[in-house]
Amino acid sequence: MTTKPFQALWLVLTLFLAACAGAVPTTQLMPSTAASNLQSAQEYVIGPGDVLDIFVWRNADLTRAMPVRPDGRISMPLVGDTLVVGKTPAALAAELQDKLKPYVIDPLVTVIPTSFVGLFTRQIRVIGEASQPRALAYRSSMTVLDVMIEVGGLTRYADGDRAVLVRRANGGPQQSFRIKLDSLVRDGDINQNVDMQPGDILIIPQRLF
Repeated sequence: MTTKPFQALWLVLTLFLAACAGAVPTTQLMPSTAASNLQSAQEYVIGPGDVLDIFVWRNADLTRAMPVRPDGRISMPLVGDTLVVGKTPAALAAELQDKLKPYVIDPLVTVIPTSFVGLFTRQIRVIGEASQPRALAYRSSMTVLDVMIEVGGLTRYADGDRAVLVRRANGGPQQSFRIKLDSLVRDGDINQNVDMQPGDILIIPQRLF
């Protein structure tokens, strides 16, 4: 008479454990990034060295391409010097509209980055045996393969499978992860195509002969 309640309890416990087992995430090559960090990386932030196309509707004299100076500012007619580094294009457009209101009736401003590297802390830096080692502007959903395409792939002397990705997440300690670039680029091992994060450094060593 007492076995049925225990059997029912055992069945419920078994189903619960099975559901939990199905919810366990698969092993990742790289540690996951907090959702807040991914959200903050969605919109481009202007940095020194960027070139901005500033379009003022119905005002050809104010529409022009403007480089961002090393001090983080641009010089625009009627507005003068404006600090632009650290702002999104949309935020800068709204600020310029406010500054133009004393001079232009209902100004409508659009800001489009046409040549960009972004803030230093948001750049992806590739050093070592890449065909074109350089700093790249981080983009949302950027992966290692995207980076390798932009730097022209590996040199003939690269030891891609000993490449190292250096990352400092959330202001914490610096961490290093092995990335097998030869396996990714030459063998198509998509498991090596990990997501990049702002500030990552990809180091590609030379092959030992």
